Amino acid sequence: MAGLSFESGPGVSNAEANRAFKKQLNKVYGWYTGGFAVFVITLAIFEQMGLSRQWIGFIFLLATVALYAGIGIMSRTSDAAEYYVAGRRVPAVYNGMATGADWMSAASFIGMAGTLYLTGYGGLAFILGWTGGYCLVALFLAPYLRKFGQFTIPDFLGARYEGNLPRFIGILAAILCSFTYVVAQIYGVGLITTRLSGLAFEIGIFVGLGGILVCSFLGGMRAVTWTQVAQYIILIIAYMIPVVWLSVKQTGVPVPQAIYGYQMEKVTAREAQLIADPKEQEVIAIFKKQADDLGAKLKDVPAALAADKAAATAKLAELKAANAPVADIQAAERALAGLPANEAAAKEAWTKAKAAAEARAKPLAGMPRHAQQFTGNPDGDAAAQKTYNESRRNFLALVFCLMVGTAALPHILMRYYTTPSVKEARQSVTWSLFFIFLLYFTAPALAVLVKYEVFNVLVGTPFDKLPGWISAWSKVDPALLSVADINKDGIFQLGEMRIGGDIIVLATPEIGGLPYVVSGMVAAGGLAAALSTADGLLLTIANALSHDLYYKMIDPNASTARRVAISKALLLVVALAAASVAAQKPADILFLVSAAFSFAAAAFFPALVMGVFWKRASKWGAVLGMISGLGITMYYMVMNQAWLRSVFGVTSPVDLWFGIQPISAGVFGVPLGFAVIIIVSLLSPAPSRAVQELVEHVRYPNVKVAGAKA
Repeated sequence: MAGLSFESGPGVSNAEANRAFKKQLNKVYGWYTGGFAVFVITLAIFEQMGLSRQWIGFIFLLATVALYAGIGIMSRTSDAAEYYVAGRRVPAVYNGMATGADWMSAASFIGMAGTLYLTGYGGLAFILGWTGGYCLVALFLAPYLRKFGQFTIPDFLGARYEGNLPRFIGILAAILCSFTYVVAQIYGVGLITTRLSGLAFEIGIFVGLGGILVCSFLGGMRAVTWTQVAQYIILIIAYMIPVVWLSVKQTGVPVPQAIYGYQMEKVTAREAQLIADPKEQEVIAIFKKQADDLGAKLKDVPAALAADKAAATAKLAELKAANAPVADIQAAERALAGLPANEAAAKEAWTKAKAAAEARAKPLAGMPRHAQQFTGNPDGDAAAQKTYNESRRNFLALVFCLMVGTAALPHILMRYYTTPSVKEARQSVTWSLFFIFLLYFTAPALAVLVKYEVFNVLVGTPFDKLPGWISAWSKVDPALLSVADINKDGIFQLGEMRIGGDIIVLATPEIGGLPYVVSGMVAAGGLAAALSTADGLLLTIANALSHDLYYKMIDPNASTARRVAISKALLLVVALAAASVAAQKPADILFLVSAAFSFAAAAFFPALVMGVFWKRASKWGAVLGMISGLGITMYYMVMNQAWLRSVFGVTSPVDLWFGIQPISAGVFGVPLGFAVIIIVSLLSPAPSRAVQELVEHVRYPNVKVAGAKA
């Protein structure tokens, strides 16, 4: 920010200047935090005085986006070092906070607790993988990459592996994983903006996009850094308050992380009751019958479609002949118009409906028991043992991909180029872990507390007395939340609700009975999480194209102003392209994010680690290692993931290797990448002596070489 700049005067050392700059930051963000608290309290008072929910949502949306835009405007710059690496003067604690915001995306803020709610123990793979990845960052990459001193990851690859080909492969891989990731963030932005403003999802995406662009577009890494610190403060406050409230409401203890184990025992006992509940079993039987009926239709699609059309036409004619109420006639007309247009459409629709009915024809609305480790049974029959082993393998594979992917994501590794020194880069990783820990240690508690609330308060409520948040969220997107009285008894059963993980956190305040202003604050926190990560990702893509492709490969004589201008133009193009893809709702947030991690793990981790720790790693080893690792990962996803299969027109049967799900495809790409780098490097010419000495210096600072950077 302009107000955060600090110029040292004559005779002032760098250490003194850094201390004064940090002191100034403490003052600015202290006032900012206090101001945010006053803002929320003021809105809460106005809500009690009659301010409508719609206005509260609009005020939160406009105020937070305007705040981030203001920081972006104040931080505008055309200086290359400021634009690309924030002048390399971000103190460790603030870089850790910015990294935490950059890291805690819509998937972390919105999706993680929802995944834990829906999958129980299995969702812990995300927490283990994402936090464990920072240990790899601290041990293997962050300090060493900072010593090399480049601006971007492709920049490092070009310098370490001596050429533009490794740089170009790095550019393509950075764009692929960052674009996949940013689509998920913009999807989250659209979801939250729609909830806050009531705008259509597609319009909400582009409204939120304005807040993303104005930060990164004007000030690059400098604006993004100070904005992300502000966003972290909002998102962590917004995440913690509803969970603490639920903890106090249910147990009287304001430390949810300490007591959620006791609540899990109660949830486990309630699960047993719901599984044995005759009403729940009645709902399951209805869904099973629906699945069986759809299966019968799929055996002879032409005859079933003709029969459905004949029945719907006869029903409409009968109602018209009897002068039935207009509403009944219109409903019959809609039913007739809603039938599949042809046999292909009928087969597709009925197949999806059958899968959905089968998924819900299970106890607990298809959710596993929360404390159950893996599906299947290691002591059961052959099928149960196979299911158990595959479940366990998938858990470990996902942890591996998320850990390695975390250590290789370009937009995260770029953050460690912004610190004043290698020492502060190490400290920054520690602070990053602390700030991320605050949220990740709370997510499992949130999932259990919300599940307790749903199982014990919502289940058994008459449909006409269900809380208003259910109908409100159903209007945002019925795919995320829908309820229907399946067995027509007028009482809500668990099996009669279909809920998506992406709304668990956003709906938590309403589930807990908190004032709507807290819901607005949580949505603002989710928006901050999505915007902060989107800023970093868009900047990574734009920098890869402007700095690494244009400046390093096409026009090395380009002026600083021209490079920054090109980066800004590309930022706009990429953002609009990502928003267009997100508007199509291509897949759920968590799959998109996890796919980005597999891409990053397979493409970058072997090349980065070998580049730092093995001076013999050669240009051709790195190039072929990145191509092979990324290639096998993409192939596995395209052949086995439902949405990608439809995009690429794959019709062959799904063929899972060792039962590994496509979300963890990087588990095949990473070892292949390492193997190819080692084999090809041993068979190809060694790097130049200068590069090998530079690698030695980076690992052992006492080895002095001319090309080393501080």
